[in-house]
Amino acid sequence: MSMIPSFFGGRRSSVFDPFATFDLSDPFDFHFPSSISSHFPEIARETSAIVNARVDWKETPEAHVLKADLPGLKKEEVKVEIEDGKVIQISGERSVEKEDKNEKWHRMERSSGKFKRRFRMPEDVKMEEIRASMENGVLTVTVPKAEEKKADVKSVEISG
Repeated sequence: MSMIPSFFGGRRSSVFDPFATFDLSDPFDFHFPSSISSHFPEIARETSAIVNARVDWKETPEAHVLKADLPGLKKEEVKVEIEDGKVIQISGERSVEKEDKNEKWHRMERSSGKFKRRFRMPEDVKMEEIRASMENGVLTVTVPKAEEKKADVKSVEISG
């Protein structure tokens, strides 16, 4: 009897070969067997969401800036939403390329499907002034910072 569950490529062996799923043309390219996705669809969706929308978040003296790489998507295919007044949600969907019966795929690496990323903003932002733009497949979301309130210092005369 196998010590390896059948979702690891469906092999019935008492020895697990970690290199069996590698593509020899690219030794750094590791893919989970497709049967894992069928047994754990929620993991596949979560992983897809993370992989498909890579986001950088930087803070400048004036604003928080999020930049998401979304190659091949149009601005109409992407949503930027504010939840609970402090959470920015970036979501969208990349369509699957249509298959033609006369074509033979050798490799399909570009992912498709829905993605969603959420970012909780700190207290010092002006969510009502949020701006978003998309250029060359890069979504930029800018959230201005509220001006720091400087302490109101009042001198007190010392008597005596």
